[in-house]
Amino acid sequence: MDPTARLDALDLSSPFAAIPDLIAYWASQRPDHPALLQEERRLSYAELNELMSRVAAALQRDGMQPGDVLAICAYNAIEYAVVFLGALRAGIAVAPLAPSASPESLLTMLADAAPRLLFVDAHAAEHLAPVETRLPCPVLPLDQSRADGLSAWLSDAAPEPVAVQPGWAFNIIYSSGTTGEPKGIVQSHAMRWAHVRRSAAYGYGDNATTLISTPLYSNTTLVAFLPTLALGSSVVLMSRFDAGDYLRLAQRHEVTHTMLVPVQYQRLMAREDFEQYDLSRFRYKMCTSAPFGAALKADVLARWPGGLIDTYGMTEGGGTCILAAHEHPDKLHTVGKPAEGHDIRVVDDEGNQLPEGAVGEIVGHSPAMMTGYLNKPEKTAEAEWFDPSGKRFIRTGDVGRFDEQGFLTLLDRKKDMIISGGFNLYPSDLEAILRQHPAIADVAVVGVPSTRWGETPVAFVVPTPGATDAPEALLEWFNGQVGKTQRLAHLELTDELPRSAIGKVLKRELRDRYLAEHGAAN
Repeated sequence: MDPTARLDALDLSSPFAAIPDLIAYWASQRPDHPALLQEERRLSYAELNELMSRVAAALQRDGMQPGDVLAICAYNAIEYAVVFLGALRAGIAVAPLAPSASPESLLTMLADAAPRLLFVDAHAAEHLAPVETRLPCPVLPLDQSRADGLSAWLSDAAPEPVAVQPGWAFNIIYSSGTTGEPKGIVQSHAMRWAHVRRSAAYGYGDNATTLISTPLYSNTTLVAFLPTLALGSSVVLMSRFDAGDYLRLAQRHEVTHTMLVPVQYQRLMAREDFEQYDLSRFRYKMCTSAPFGAALKADVLARWPGGLIDTYGMTEGGGTCILAAHEHPDKLHTVGKPAEGHDIRVVDDEGNQLPEGAVGEIVGHSPAMMTGYLNKPEKTAEAEWFDPSGKRFIRTGDVGRFDEQGFLTLLDRKKDMIISGGFNLYPSDLEAILRQHPAIADVAVVGVPSTRWGETPVAFVVPTPGATDAPEALLEWFNGQVGKTQRLAHLELTDELPRSAIGKVLKRELRDRYLAEHGAAN
């Protein structure tokens, strides 16, 4: 049975369509149109669809069934995308794992996901070599050039047709292991279909070209990568982000869309040659995953053609807020309003809903919500909030408030809030003041134990190039700007802030660094 028989036309009003079927549809409609591009390689929709079927058939040949799990640990590559999408065609869930995670952390994720197969690139194979004998499943190389590589493994038979169901697991994405044991977030095919439908409003399907520079194991990437292919456009893959390479590729491929995290925007806008590149084909630039400063948004709007969309949400799903920054230049300090069909509320520590303007934890409900954390029902329950009618919401762990126009302002992660002498301090407020100083390029404020105040804030500052201001002078300047309860106990200069692969500042590492060097503050 031809997979296209299940999809006669693209209908975004349909209650559900499976992404592998959408790719098969485009292979029938525009077989020669480029689907994936990387360096000098090009894969058309017909070629992608054929390879997906060969992957699906090989998995079936090896005894895998719908509902089984396959893991991938690798950097961005065409082979990565082919295996991921081919597994989905066979009804198999994919657990994309970060090759930057420690071998022990990867073993923990693999034990939890229980994959039948693990695909790795050369880097991941070397990284996992010390624990190779402890890996729980067979390992296959993604490298096409090896005799035992992907090409040799693929099947030439046609796959048995699988009618993918909306509730089936699409992928299992693991939360960062830097703040405790990583949790497997199970997302369904229905959730991914909701992302495709939402993305259609931004022109992904009109001969678009999306430049992907964030890792495919991140939900940040998948919410742009998957809709681009599902809507019949082209994806340009970067194995890793480099600002100069990014700009060259954007110009060369006449890129129309991208998904970047704030630190990438910061590095791009800081380049002296930024204005020399032709970025005039851009329609939309997306951002998510970390706080996106108002000043940086304004700079992007002023110097980079096309609309700017700041999306606030979680891998777990729940509520999403969207700020069309180009339409609301007076709201750049916010993350926008709830997306259509999304219900976002603010609750207090007892779970009571709070009125407009009140500060509390953000919870959200939407068509795109995780099934739950894999093998962790108690963690799933902790992440849920139910309103009096029984409607299910996902807790974000973020603190914020709605203004009178319905725009949401984020204050901080709930766990990052500092309680100093009985006063609640939000690091983002202090960071915003510090960023006003011309000698400060980047900053993170964390709370550390204090013998006097219980907790007290300290700042880690990345100086602007050429700045010579001493940390004592910056500390004195800041403490002169704020009230007594907001004063910093310590300010330290650093070459860079530790970040995850998608740009989130790893504040726990900064807190641990301070305690190791200084102990509790006064």
